[in-house]
Amino acid sequence: MPRTATTWLLIAAAALIAVLPLLIGAGSHVEEPFAGADAQAKSAVTDIDRGYEPWFTSIYEPPSSEIESGIFALQAAIGAGIIGYYFGAVRTRSRLAGGRAVPPDAPRTETAERSADAAADTAEADSGSAER
Repeated sequence: MPRTATTWLLIAAAALIAVLPLLIGAGSHVEEPFAGADAQAKSAVTDIDRGYEPWFTSIYEPPSSEIESGIFALQAAIGAGIIGYYFGAVRTRSRLAGGRAVPPDAPRTETAERSADAAADTAEADSGSAER
């Protein structure tokens, strides 16, 4: 299957996963259909023990659930950006350091032999300067 077809199928699958719960009315039987895990845990605890008091309170309570969702999305975007930057930096560093990594059992190509010879030459030069 061509790469573009695979890409479009993955995009369609992601869109379907996002839209399907809205189309089938998932959670329409509850008061707040898409409540967060914190709210669900709080209601479960109060159902079990009516006299339960939380150990601490939040430092910041957003004025609305939309702002709370926006802050959560911003946090997720920052985390994804940091992770993406890390993987991009590692990939670029490995490409600049001598090309793509070659598994030890892979057949050697002319390019791989040249980079292996260059690495050996560099190692010999380094050991020669260390002896002086």
